[in-house]
Amino acid sequence: MSAQPLQKADDQILMVSAGFERWLYENQCSLSFTTYQRGRLFFIGLRDDGRLWVQERFFEQSQGLWADHNQIWLGTHSQIWNLRNTLPAGMAAKDNNADRLYCPRMSFVTGALDIHDIGMASDGSPLFVNTRYSCLARLDPNYSFRTVWKPSFISRLAPEDRCHLNGLAMDKGSPRYVTALGRTDVADGWRENRQSGGILMSVADNEIITDRLSMPHSPRLYGDRLWLLNSGTGEFGHVDLDSGQFTPVCFCPGYARGLAFVGDYAVIGLSRPRNNQTFEDLPLEERLDEKGAAARCGLIVVDLESGDVVRWLRFQHTVDELYEVAVIPGVRQPAALGLKDRDKLAGYVTVDMGGPDRPHSERTAAE
Repeated sequence: MSAQPLQKADDQILMVSAGFERWLYENQCSLSFTTYQRGRLFFIGLRDDGRLWVQERFFEQSQGLWADHNQIWLGTHSQIWNLRNTLPAGMAAKDNNADRLYCPRMSFVTGALDIHDIGMASDGSPLFVNTRYSCLARLDPNYSFRTVWKPSFISRLAPEDRCHLNGLAMDKGSPRYVTALGRTDVADGWRENRQSGGILMSVADNEIITDRLSMPHSPRLYGDRLWLLNSGTGEFGHVDLDSGQFTPVCFCPGYARGLAFVGDYAVIGLSRPRNNQTFEDLPLEERLDEKGAAARCGLIVVDLESGDVVRWLRFQHTVDELYEVAVIPGVRQPAALGLKDRDKLAGYVTVDMGGPDRPHSERTAAE
């Protein structure tokens, strides 16, 4: 599969496979992803003329991400941000012709919770994986968080990252399954059996479905299956919820983290493993050596039927680690105002001219 650079410069940072733009167009979607190493929220879409659109915005230690056509929830170092689309229906942004412009509207200060996956509850509020305290949590106006659920083997809440709870699968607005890197109830205990002691749990009955995974991430219910990333082995696949058997669908040439779906495809985030004890001696290293490949950072698009990687996006350098990936259906060119866009944030004011019940599409932007 041939590659197409995003820029003409000799020192190009980002490349995409041939046909990547057509894939976005045919699936009528855009993409967003986070990189906590560089503290960025990225958007990938199409310009009016069909060329690729890439935008990045700075949010310190960006990790957990939930996005749709109207809003974004983003977990950062010590806050959860809510960004809202400020463009009325049918209107494009003046400076770049984007069809969505997400603007920071609320920030909840949580303190350093190491927020991982974020899901949307049926009441429209976010649920998030509070990795530092080994629980699922929600926002609370009086506290850093309010506990929703914790694994049965966690004896008490403590800021000790005991099991490295990380992944959350939602089902019709309720938390259904979670992943963690180990069944352990001591501080940082998950590191001791990280190669093969990863778990998938049911939230409803607090039971472990399997404890034979390798650093699992990103459980997702899609179609009639529970999908996840077996990151330590570099595999994307699904789990039989009765037997706990994991069935790989494809090999991911990197540390896989971040998973979203559109149509017959999965979009998966890849990272280059850090050279430290967390990522050393994983089966992924041996698999990459066998295939004569180096770990990559970027996105791959996988055909769910064949398991083939049909499109990809790759960082050549600078960015080495991604966390979450989101598909934004029905949006061609998403954009956002970042926290460093001080002049634009100061001048961009949305005014509701018709009271609280007036539809968003009828609101106007005052300049």
